[in-house]
Amino acid sequence: MERNVGQTDSIARIVVGALAGLVSLGILGSVVPGPGILSLVLGIVALLMLGTGLTGRCGVYSLVGIDTCEVR
Repeated sequence: MERNVGQTDSIARIVVGALAGLVSLGILGSVVPGPGILSLVLGIVALLMLGTGLTGRCGVYSLVGIDTCEVR
């Protein structure tokens, strides 16, 4: 799969992934109120966002034909 996530999109994904991960861990540690299932969902979201942000490749973007890379 070729790179289809641009720099701005990548930075946004990393920031959102990091925040989702922190909230997920906060819920697990009882620092942030919320149900356990929310922690699981946010943890999965965090992994997906960080993974796509760091690699620059998004499977969903490939399926629907989106490419946010600024320069080709």
